[in-house]
Amino acid sequence: MIDHQTLARIDGLLASGKPRILLGIVGSPGAGKSTLSAQLLAHLGGVAVNVPMDGFHLANAELARLGRAGRKGAPDTFDAWGYVALLRRLREPVLGETVYAPAFHREIEEPIAGEIVVPHDVRVVITEGNYLLFDDAPWRGVRDLLDETWWVDVDEDQRKAQLLERHMRYGRSREAALAWIEHTDEPNARRIQATAPHADLRVRVTLGEPA
Repeated sequence: MIDHQTLARIDGLLASGKPRILLGIVGSPGAGKSTLSAQLLAHLGGVAVNVPMDGFHLANAELARLGRAGRKGAPDTFDAWGYVALLRRLREPVLGETVYAPAFHREIEEPIAGEIVVPHDVRVVITEGNYLLFDDAPWRGVRDLLDETWWVDVDEDQRKAQLLERHMRYGRSREAALAWIEHTDEPNARRIQATAPHADLRVRVTLGEPA
């Protein structure tokens, strides 16, 4: 569960009087970003919606065309410009305008457009992802669009165990999952972890469900 200090932080953002809060949840693969986001949504109720960065995964066919399918999840396997453009729309809600965002489905390993609904009167938009604190273009545009960015702290052994379980749950053998973690997830994780000092808050997460 979320500690009282973290709940007080989100409640303080809500009390700031801003018409909309954009909160970034960032961490390494398997760290528990979705777990924390789900707990925040449960606390905030109907005033919040989650718009994950993962909806901007490039389609598998495009990754194959680009020769990047073997490292899906790396920074250049996302439509980062599209993600930044969506955050700009979400930053300044327009009265009466509904924004539709894509969602990523692990069971098919593909994004689906227009699945997440963000009405104009939603107070909090949570967006979770690996690269919210990157300083490379176009990712560097993300930080300025967020009110705060929270880094997810988790035990490293627990994080890797979570990754292994997730890969196997979605169809990889244990050997294939371990190889993917070693050659794709962990190189990305090292780059992501280097951005942690730029976060506004570090939140400890204990994993008990997929994230």
